[in-house]
Amino acid sequence: MALSSDGQQFGNAVSHFDSSSRAYKRTPTILPFHGTTIFRRVSTSASLSVLIPIIPIPVFAFEFVWNRKRGTRTMGSLGNKPHAVCIPYPAQGHINPMLKLAKLLHHKGFHITFVNTEFNHRRLLRSRGPNALDGLPSFRFETIPDGLPPSDVDATQDIPSLCESTRKYCLPYFRGLLARLDERARTGDISPVSCVVSDGAMSFTLDAAEEIGVPEVLFWTTSACGLMGYVHYQSLVERGYTPLKDETYLTNGYLDTVIDWIPGMKNILLKDLPSFIRTVNPDELMVNFCIGETARAQRGTAVILNTFEALEHDVLDGLRTLLPPIHSIGPLHLLLDQVPDSDLKQIESNLWKEDEECLEWLDSKEPNSVIYVNFGSITVVTAEQLLEFAWGLANSNQTFLWVIRPDLVSGESAILPPGFVEATKGRSLLPSWCPQEKVLKHPAVGGFLTHCGWNSTLESICAGVPMICWPFFAEQQTNCRYNRMEWGIGMEIDSNVKRDEVEALVRELMDGEKGKKMKERAMDWKKKAGEAATGPLGSTYASLDSLINKVLLQPRNN
Repeated sequence: MALSSDGQQFGNAVSHFDSSSRAYKRTPTILPFHGTTIFRRVSTSASLSVLIPIIPIPVFAFEFVWNRKRGTRTMGSLGNKPHAVCIPYPAQGHINPMLKLAKLLHHKGFHITFVNTEFNHRRLLRSRGPNALDGLPSFRFETIPDGLPPSDVDATQDIPSLCESTRKYCLPYFRGLLARLDERARTGDISPVSCVVSDGAMSFTLDAAEEIGVPEVLFWTTSACGLMGYVHYQSLVERGYTPLKDETYLTNGYLDTVIDWIPGMKNILLKDLPSFIRTVNPDELMVNFCIGETARAQRGTAVILNTFEALEHDVLDGLRTLLPPIHSIGPLHLLLDQVPDSDLKQIESNLWKEDEECLEWLDSKEPNSVIYVNFGSITVVTAEQLLEFAWGLANSNQTFLWVIRPDLVSGESAILPPGFVEATKGRSLLPSWCPQEKVLKHPAVGGFLTHCGWNSTLESICAGVPMICWPFFAEQQTNCRYNRMEWGIGMEIDSNVKRDEVEALVRELMDGEKGKKMKERAMDWKKKAGEAATGPLGSTYASLDSLINKVLLQPRNN
């Protein structure tokens, strides 16, 4: 168990990454609602239906109209629903947005099959209870192996190993699952699979979708700017920017090289691009993996991103010249907030048990008085970095809520310094996991010290909360750069974290003039995010409608 010197338990520690260098060593007609009026279908002849308005409603919806001459049944029947198979990359930050999208599609009338790995299925049952994945009659969970050796460790798996394993071994299992689903459809139990929604990093699914003749959309759970970086990995290799000549290039200023030829990205630096290129290995697994996945994205029917047009307009326009049709359908959680389905709200995807008591603790605090600290589901720190963050927070004299995940510290126990708990008594709370969206929305939270994962960044933007950024790996560096330079809502802590810098930045964010300006800017972005997700004129609202109408409801080709 991980213990503070004061005897507080924090769980088992598991090693994953080197955080100091951050380098790797049937064809329905869809009638979208234009407004907030619900309609009733009235048949005027054997083959014609019309819609008449009944009552206004506060949420978006669709009316599925079927040609009676074709002999189709009502959409209330499980055998007639369009059937989406949703498969996320098996890590928390990918599962969460995919589940949100699956819920939205279910609300729109789709039967959902949600595919977890066996490893994560067991973790979800442990964290949420034995009935957590029972689902609904039209929202079911299935599993496939991930190809890694069996394990019951309650921690995120090693990312490079997981990427290699899913790419090599998962296709036959996924192909078999689609075959079993179609066999069930022949008995009338469910409808045939009509589309696949796959994580962009799980592109092996394209082969299986093509074999059964259904459209597949690739859901990249990164920011648009992060995806743009990955799309240009091949060019960075060809132009000689990576691999690095030797490890001195990590610190000699080379990473400050300006990259001025990526569409939609102005004056981006090499160090601002996703971090896997910081390698001296010409066969770096993650570089090759990203090159392969972005190349295979060309085979997708469409690409979807959890972002909104106003936030990343220039980069989205650039991506549209390079990839299949792009649909920006975020912030997904704002769309989902408009869905009143209580049954769907019971389906969650947290791999760690959430501590809801932190919300009661926040209720006792003044508005904008708490800094929230969470480094996400993958980031690990060294014992020295934990010490620097701890004393930086303590010395800031600010009130803080710090999530200390069971596997946060790499290679050893998470031992907080002597006297830390006593020094911060009454102004600190240290849960192992928490309901982050609710925490960020809480009026007591005035700032967020974050690793800049895309889910965390977008949730903070939507809550109007400015950030202190400590990016760990992958496209978190890119998100950090955009937080600071493009959106004006972030400050950055050096990768070689020191307590004095943590203290100074926390004070500036919570009490300083720069922090106040960042808060104003964050509130502006919160407003724009809300406008994007509000129909029917919101860009996200319209993009999701287009995704369903033009892509997901395409007829099967076999």
